[in-house]
Amino acid sequence: MPLRLFLMSACLCLRAGLAHADGEAEAGAQVFKKCGACHTASEPVNRVGPSLMGVVGRPVATFAGYGYSDAMKAFGADGKVWDENLLAEYLLSPKAVVTGTKMSFAGLKKPQDIENVIAYLKTTATK
Repeated sequence: MPLRLFLMSACLCLRAGLAHADGEAEAGAQVFKKCGACHTASEPVNRVGPSLMGVVGRPVATFAGYGYSDAMKAFGADGKVWDENLLAEYLLSPKAVVTGTKMSFAGLKKPQDIENVIAYLKTTATK
């Protein structure tokens, strides 16, 4: 339980810091390669994970044709939207944010990497 509290505290601090930060999309595209085995952000095509094309501003667990875990559906059931703050929290530690998620990725540990990936994902909405 103490680890969970620590992670949640770190997430809140990170969220506060990222709310005013802007990442670099080009650098984010490079970091996104870590995600590319399971996700695409440049095509509306699902892989092991859902397409992340246009994810910024999209309601949680709503990309068509993807079989989300019950945990992710429950997480989004109250209308949560993938905004920059929620993405920052999730990218830091997916399993801490959505207990029971199918996503096995441990998370991005560097705040700058998170900012950059979000900046990159923001550019994919119009492709």
